[in-house]
Amino acid sequence: MPSIDEVLGLREIAPATFRADPVPTEMERTFGGQVAGQALSAAARTVPPEFGVHSVHGHFLRPGRPLDPTDYRVDAVRDGGSFRTRYVTAVQDGETVFTLTASFHRGDDGYTHQAAMPATAGPEEIAENGRPWAAWYDFPEWDDWERRWLPADEATPDVPSRRRLWIRHRTPLLDDPVLHACALTYCSDMALLDIAVLPHPDRPIQGASLDHAVWFLRPFRVDEWLLFDQVSPSSESGRALIQGQIFDTAGRLVAAVAQEGMVRFHTERAAAVGAGRAEGRAE
Repeated sequence: MPSIDEVLGLREIAPATFRADPVPTEMERTFGGQVAGQALSAAARTVPPEFGVHSVHGHFLRPGRPLDPTDYRVDAVRDGGSFRTRYVTAVQDGETVFTLTASFHRGDDGYTHQAAMPATAGPEEIAENGRPWAAWYDFPEWDDWERRWLPADEATPDVPSRRRLWIRHRTPLLDDPVLHACALTYCSDMALLDIAVLPHPDRPIQGASLDHAVWFLRPFRVDEWLLFDQVSPSSESGRALIQGQIFDTAGRLVAAVAQEGMVRFHTERAAAVGAGRAEGRAE
């Protein structure tokens, strides 16, 4: 399988337009984290290196076709003294499949505070376990990511829609903050919808990510252990909200994630659409 830096690698085919070649996969639809990470990679190519990404907000509009190339068109929305904003459109065969707004910040002096890291077992105390519950999906291209899920009783027993995960890239990556930000965007979409379904195991659902946001708060590396604390505070009307906080082993809050996903009951109509796997997108 291609490495994460190969997955995120893009070719500039025109000014502010970049192409991602197909990535071998067993998925029926392009993994959302891959599209979001590639879109951020395209946006970062159009800003000076002193501007680091501090947030991305993406919307999944159509199912991506994993065997087709994807073009990423970047619009420079704003170039300010401290902030720069880019809008990225991911296109396949003339159709928009995903959009991303990325904001970059030069950095300023200001106050500092953060939420405390939850007390939990360290990654070295837990065996690698994939997922300790029946997952919707898991794929070989994720084998480069070492994942150690904590037991449910380590994640607030009175909140059944909460899990905690230690995760890191298995092999060292280049010392490139953009690469690590794009890689974190990639892996942050791996299991969020699973969290929303944990309290409701009795009825099949059609799952799809609708939107995805990441805030980058402090420097980090994805080839070092990160604790991903995930919770779904609400599910209603066929949509679920999932939130996450990401800490490094020093207890620093390095990123925050939020996603709304479609989790409607898997009806005959939904089956006819051909969806029903979490990597799909809403029609």
